[in-house]
Amino acid sequence: MATDPDHLSWPFFEARHRDLERQVRSWAESHLADSPHPDDRAAVDARCRALVSELGRGGLTAYCVRAEDGGALPELDARAICLLRETLARWDGLADFCLAMQGLGSGAISLTGTPELKRRYLPGVAAGTAIAAFALSEPDAGSDVAALTCAARREGANYVLDGVKTWISNGGIADFYCLFARTTPAQRRGDGSVGADGISAFVVEADDKGFQVESRIDVIAPHPLAQLKLTGCRIPAERLIGAEGEGFKIAMRTLDVFRASVAAAALGFARRALDEAIEHVQKRAMFGKVLGDFQLTQAALADMATGLEAAQLLTYRAAWLRDRGERVTRAAAMAKLSATETAQSIVDRALQMFGGRGVRHGEVVERLYREIRALRIYEGASEVQKLIIGRELLR
Repeated sequence: MATDPDHLSWPFFEARHRDLERQVRSWAESHLADSPHPDDRAAVDARCRALVSELGRGGLTAYCVRAEDGGALPELDARAICLLRETLARWDGLADFCLAMQGLGSGAISLTGTPELKRRYLPGVAAGTAIAAFALSEPDAGSDVAALTCAARREGANYVLDGVKTWISNGGIADFYCLFARTTPAQRRGDGSVGADGISAFVVEADDKGFQVESRIDVIAPHPLAQLKLTGCRIPAERLIGAEGEGFKIAMRTLDVFRASVAAAALGFARRALDEAIEHVQKRAMFGKVLGDFQLTQAALADMATGLEAAQLLTYRAAWLRDRGERVTRAAAMAKLSATETAQSIVDRALQMFGGRGVRHGEVVERLYREIRALRIYEGASEVQKLIIGRELLR
């Protein structure tokens, strides 16, 4: 790699993180170097299932679960997850996606699930034999989580769920979904906004009666994505995650663990784009020179590398703070905002250096251009991150 990461010398990391980075880099080089990048939905689904299994056999999905539940480390470690995602994203966006969803999709159970829920679902997540999903968004409740309307009512020993979830990653291939629904109606505040009280978290299994994948959603960087529908979906009350009415806090705790890892994935895409650009400009002949001889090219590369390292510092600072047990709402928002926006710019500039070849389907930079775009939206759009940062500054 033209820009092998040197950030492991930073004080954010311990020896075990350096060992993990070497492990995952070696794994990626041997398993993902010639990885296919399918566009067909069925092929994408099959590739994701295979990747989850491969990641499990390689011991990588084990970092998404605590050791007591079959995982690799005593506690969920944000720095480890970030290192995994950055390295995997550099090689294969689908591999990064698969690992990320194992963590995000099971995080609520890891953090607040009962011992019974943990025993039932987490060992399979760690081993890569069960696929997890996180079902929070709805047609009218994306960034504004409090606006969700999917309802859950208690009936004896069961809960009955009704509603629609959309933009659900792993929708259609997941074995289970950590799904959020209202157990009490939304309450309007004095300013007209809706409070987040009354939201609860549940585990819904793919074969539960009344649960269906209503439609699949195709996006510019193909991965399993779906709209879900629940119609009188009856599940045992034991599948409530945490306490009733605590769902919003559980969702935010889960996102606090994994939001910085979105930034890390963006870093992986950006690093690959920079590597591709450096290699290309050293070979591309132009006006009797190579493209890298021109000062405009060198200045662009300097901006790309500087932006990448600055975003990297914010990302691993946020992960380090989270692992120290500190409140990371602002730090994680800054990391995600900086890394995803910077990575978009780096990938775009790399594609520009490739000229017409850069937009040809199948080129690495063309794929990266499609893969990076969604990261500025999911798990909180850039505009929402700015609102979070501003709110925290005024707290």
